[in-house]
Amino acid sequence: MNTNYQQYLNPDIVSKLKGMEIRARMVVEGFIAGLHKSPYHGFSVEFAEHRQYMPGDNIRDIDWKVYAKSDRFYIKQFEEETNLKAYLLLDCSGSMAYHSDNRISKLEYARLLSGALSYMMLRQRDSVGLVTFDEKLRRYIPPRSKYGHLHVLLSELANQAPSDKTNITSTLHEMADRIKRRGLVIIMSDLLDEAPKIISGLKHFRYNKHEVIVFHILDPRERDFAFPQEAIFKDMETGEELTTLPYQIKKYYSEQVKAFSEEIASACRQSNIDYHPIDTSMPFDKALYAFLAKRERLY
Repeated sequence: MNTNYQQYLNPDIVSKLKGMEIRARMVVEGFIAGLHKSPYHGFSVEFAEHRQYMPGDNIRDIDWKVYAKSDRFYIKQFEEETNLKAYLLLDCSGSMAYHSDNRISKLEYARLLSGALSYMMLRQRDSVGLVTFDEKLRRYIPPRSKYGHLHVLLSELANQAPSDKTNITSTLHEMADRIKRRGLVIIMSDLLDEAPKIISGLKHFRYNKHEVIVFHILDPRERDFAFPQEAIFKDMETGEELTTLPYQIKKYYSEQVKAFSEEIASACRQSNIDYHPIDTSMPFDKALYAFLAKRERLY
């Protein structure tokens, strides 16, 4: 695996680049460059204006030059066509500002991942929309497939800052009611809410026949609780502080986090929802591969 591939997918390195579009492009190009050198060998990302031939397509639209090179049938895809309607739901609540050590915050990780997914999908002529929320819906940008729409999405992502409390459930239900055409809903959040309420919101999307991917984004310390001997914990949404000895509660805390994640994961499996636990130290390729694998199953 080459150095460039690793560098492009490292969240801490990419976050230091200037400009959301540069960041998104570097992540995606690094991912593509590494596909054939990684465990993800066999998957491909078609960025040309083509899609694979499907039964019922007009044979006059087959690109015979591509067939001569690849021995596969591809249809010329025009700009107004779209394969997929996707909705990125980005949690911008106060808890998403958290980061440990010198890592990037959960929100910054989610912003970079959202940018990379937007770049990837629009290059594939998919239609992409963005929803930002905290304790209520902040902004809804409807899906578009024009490549110029990328600037709109990336500008909005660049301007997101954490604020207020979390109310994931109300946003999930509101968007499930609002999105009429069947599509792919991609949720990026630390899911710091009550599990039954979150599950209810996720099931609402499935009831309306949407496909759903959940990226459960946490900081590594939120999973392993590897803090110093004495620490002060501050609620980033209420400001409440608690002084404690982490080793005294580490076992109980870890059990609670594991139980919470397993409850969400189990409910997602039962409803055919893709659930992916992510932490902010992970390279972006895990999440991008999860999206690509989902997309290939759908089309």
